[in-house]
Order: sequence, then C-alpha cells, then structure tokens
Amino acid sequence: MLSRFLRASALLIAGIAVAGAAAGAEVTVRSVKGGFDDVKERVMLAIGDKGLVLNYTAYVGNMLERTGKDIGREGRIYDRAEVLEFCSASVSRSTMEADPRNIAYCPYAIAVYTLADDAEKVYIAYRKPPPTAPALRAVGRLLDAIVREALK
Repeated sequence: MLSRFLRASALLIAGIAVAGAAAGAEVTVRSVKGGFDDVKERVMLAIGDKGLVLNYTAYVGNMLERTGKDIGREGRIYDRAEVLEFCSASVSRSTMEADPRNIAYCPYAIAVYTLADDAEKVYIAYRKPPPTAPALRAVGRLLDAIVREALK
C-alpha cells in the first residue's frame, strides 16, 4: 500500500513538473529598457508594417487594478499592462484550412507590460503555438518577427 502511494506521489510530482515546464515553454518573453509608450508604439508599428490591423487593446493592468480591490487583493502586479490583439487573413486562413480547431489561436496577441516594481524595463510576451502543430508554425514566425522588429 505504501509503495503504491509513493509511486502515485512520484507520478503526480513528475506530472506537475512537466506541466510547469510546458506552461513556461508556451510563452515567449523579451524585455528592453525604455518607456512603456515607446515600446508599445514600436509593437503597433511592427504589426502595421506586416500589413495587419490592430483589432483590440485589452487594458489588463487597469482591469487587475480595478478588480483587485473588489476581491481584497490590492497589491500591484504591473505598472502598466496591455494586450494588443490582431489577425492575419492569409496566415489564419492557412492554419484553419489545415485544421479548423486552430481557430482557438486567433486572434493573435502580444502583451506589453512593465512590472510594478520596475517601470524602466518593458516586457513583450506572446503565446508560442505548439511545435507539434505544423500549420501553426507560420503564426509563431509572424509573432516572432513582429517582436524582433519592435525590439530593434
């Protein structure tokens, strides 16, 4: 009985470790010293340079600040945090023709944020599509190209 419990515990711990590693691998984060507005503008210009249109800006930092008080969590996570959403008709069409379930990856999003304790360092993050989905590689390349251009 004890050995079964130990084996199950070991599998649970290994599963948690793998899940944590996978979750970390799914997000790409870059950082640069500078001002939030300047970096956000560079990301928006890089999106436009690819012929894409920004669909929506989610003000995640403001939302967390506002709702934190309502749930008794007033500590600040971000100084500023926004998520820029956009899409590419040609890339999206190709990925969804390959597998209609790929709709879950659209729209594409790039987060721009500064942490509450360091507003001088701006982070740019995006979800990296899984490497096991060949049709989504173009999405990953597009997001990576936009971020690289914004960091120049």
